Amino acid sequence: MSTPQSTPQRTLGLWRATSLVTGNIVGAGLLMLPASLGVYGVTGLLGWGLTTVGAIFLAIVFARLAKRHPKTGGPYAYSREAFGDFVGFQMAWSYWIGNWASTAGLGTAFVSYLSIFFPILKTNLELSFLVGAGVVWLLTFINISGVKNAGILQLATTILKVIPLAAIGIFGIFYINPEHFDVINPSNESFLKALGTVAALTLYSFLGLESATIPAGDVKDPQKTIPRATILGTIIAAVIYIWTMTVIIGIISPLDLSSSHAPFAEAAGIIFGNWAIPLISVSALIAIFGTLNGWTLIQAQVPKAAADDNLFPKIFAKTTAKGTPYISLLISGALMTGILYINNQASLIDQFTTIAIVSTFAVLLPYLYSSLAELYFLVTKPRNLTKAQYARSLAVGLIAFAYTIVITAGAGESAVFMGMIFVFSGFPFYVWMKAQSKKKPPVKSSAN
Repeated sequence: MSTPQSTPQRTLGLWRATSLVTGNIVGAGLLMLPASLGVYGVTGLLGWGLTTVGAIFLAIVFARLAKRHPKTGGPYAYSREAFGDFVGFQMAWSYWIGNWASTAGLGTAFVSYLSIFFPILKTNLELSFLVGAGVVWLLTFINISGVKNAGILQLATTILKVIPLAAIGIFGIFYINPEHFDVINPSNESFLKALGTVAALTLYSFLGLESATIPAGDVKDPQKTIPRATILGTIIAAVIYIWTMTVIIGIISPLDLSSSHAPFAEAAGIIFGNWAIPLISVSALIAIFGTLNGWTLIQAQVPKAAADDNLFPKIFAKTTAKGTPYISLLISGALMTGILYINNQASLIDQFTTIAIVSTFAVLLPYLYSSLAELYFLVTKPRNLTKAQYARSLAVGLIAFAYTIVITAGAGESAVFMGMIFVFSGFPFYVWMKAQSKKKPPVKSSAN
């Protein structure tokens, strides 16, 4: 006999939900991507602009889905409701891969900024791997044990993240060299191919725009708050990205930028003097650590939700007494360590670039399914919309879908190939789960 459960208190209002979106978006991508994009010159800035437009359309899609279906799970819940278990599984599997792969990228970014204080990390790749893996496992066990003041930690690291970015963005304007913007595309790729690659890379910096949709059960007035927070948080992040990226390219030449292990720290040194380099580096380390902590916790939630729905092995649903899905965290930690080890022989910048592209592709599938879910609901369950409103909604869904296709092409053959291998590798788990569900009658939900 089940006991009635009290309705959970909703604690996330508009500004806290908006800060969740902006905080999860603005992270290591901004701190590290300028170096990865340096080889593309001004094309890197143009690609970031293209990605910003696409990200805003995706944010609108998620906002509308959240207004229509304010359910915990975000993209997973929308995809499963629209297209059934198989697509729901694909989305959960791919989104999970994107999460732990991008979190591994955060570990690489942490080591890269730590190399300011310990230069040996730039050349001793074995040591850099051990340090990166050590940070990953430290935060994995912290999350398993349960952190009561996690909210305070995230707030503090967000503040420490924004302050140096704002300082560099404001004061850096006076140190911009206009000649740096004459270098359009110094890479060996054609302009269109370079633009596509850059757009795929920069989408990594927007991963997390759907953050407010995942904890829908904790959001106050979710049908209004989640859409507003999603769009507002994405726009705030976009402004920060375009502004600071323009300043960084103006201060550091594209050729020097491509070999920088800590571009914001170097820019701070040029603006304020050498005394600012360690200060900005410490701020960056704290910010990356906080983002890494947040994503370490989030990445365990979708596989747990899928396990609760009998789409993932039940082992992913095992929790501690505090409700933390510890098995899911341990498995993700092992996979993050694996991807760090696989990329161990590359430089820190190359490691980050590879991880960014692979994780971006893995998250593209959930974004694609979410765009299609919006189109599906418009066709099958139209709301009371005027013809003009319906046409606009249809256009937004189609543009968001087309954008995910363009970014997939821009990710490159190797990234798409590796990403598809990751996605296909999950299919046996789905077959096994479906076979298991046929062996026993479904458990009736106790919810009314």
